[in-house]
Amino acid sequence: MLRRLHHEQPESFAFTAANLDWAEAQITKYPEGRQASAIIPLLWRAQEQEGWLTKPAIEYVADMLGLAHIRALEVATFYFMFQLLPTGSVANIQICGTTTCMICGAEDLVAVCKSKIAAKPHTLSADGKFTWEEVECLGACSNAPMAQIGKDYYEDLTAEKLSDLLDQLAAGEVPVPGPQNGRFSSEPLAGLVTLTEHDSGRTKYNASVGLAVDLGDTVKRIDGTEVPILTPWKQDAAVKTPSKEEIEAKEPRPAEGKPVDDTGVTEQESTAESTGKVETDDAPAEGQSKPGRLDAPREGGADDLKQLKGLGPKAEQQLNELGIYHLDQIASWSDTDVAWVEANLTGFSGAVTRGDWVAQAKTLVGEA
Repeated sequence: MLRRLHHEQPESFAFTAANLDWAEAQITKYPEGRQASAIIPLLWRAQEQEGWLTKPAIEYVADMLGLAHIRALEVATFYFMFQLLPTGSVANIQICGTTTCMICGAEDLVAVCKSKIAAKPHTLSADGKFTWEEVECLGACSNAPMAQIGKDYYEDLTAEKLSDLLDQLAAGEVPVPGPQNGRFSSEPLAGLVTLTEHDSGRTKYNASVGLAVDLGDTVKRIDGTEVPILTPWKQDAAVKTPSKEEIEAKEPRPAEGKPVDDTGVTEQESTAESTGKVETDDAPAEGQSKPGRLDAPREGGADDLKQLKGLGPKAEQQLNELGIYHLDQIASWSDTDVAWVEANLTGFSGAVTRGDWVAQAKTLVGEA
């Protein structure tokens, strides 16, 4: 199925301050040079913030990750979870239409959506509050038919119940998610017939519904302040200090009856040392040359290097740290200069070549 961006787009996009902190934290989850792996969670957060994924949002995320815009567009248009058309200001209703739900009445739910929202999916209701679509299996077959509204599941639905839910949502209320027929979770409607000892002492809601009620974010646009930002992968594991005995156990010992050199290491344990020239980080490797660099921007200030497509704020900051402040510097790079720059940009391997920054810079310098 061909998926295109909506013909009407907002002028710009930016994460809220809290969402930006969250996004930058997610990027640290990935190894150096692999930050592009964060593209799906960042695109998803952009959609959660705005309700749908706009072209400016896709390009904003691409710039954050140092990707060419087309790379982010490829991801956004491939996955159907990304909404490329405007969604309702209150909620997008996703009706599961796969076998179990279809047998149990999903077509009746679709009829409600056509009647109360719009005749066709992905179309805004007259008041702009709702859109709807039919989706593949959402994995709640025991509670068919069901729909995902916002972030949560509404299960064991009937046409009448879905109609009532839409009325409540339109009035600004957020109905409690989960089974809508009195069930606790997905046990038999008539009650448990096995494991009956687990039927007592349960909480008011099952775990999923309880979390949804506590967070209150079922149909909320996410601004990043809902829950704390957690980055457990950044917490260094406690480093164990070796004991004196452990240190001594690793000390070299002369082998019995074998000659020992002056260091106390047996000949068998000695290792050869390289006599080759040590290359410092600052020395260009073979096939590289340092481009012309400046200690500071020229009079008038640095150029906005982000004019180059695929060059975002982080890449610009690193270029400035390398002494690259102006477009004409980039325009003058040779192939060996490019090789050196790419080797010294952290997290943007191949970005200069992939984004053709030199050709872009030449064009912009020529137009100036």
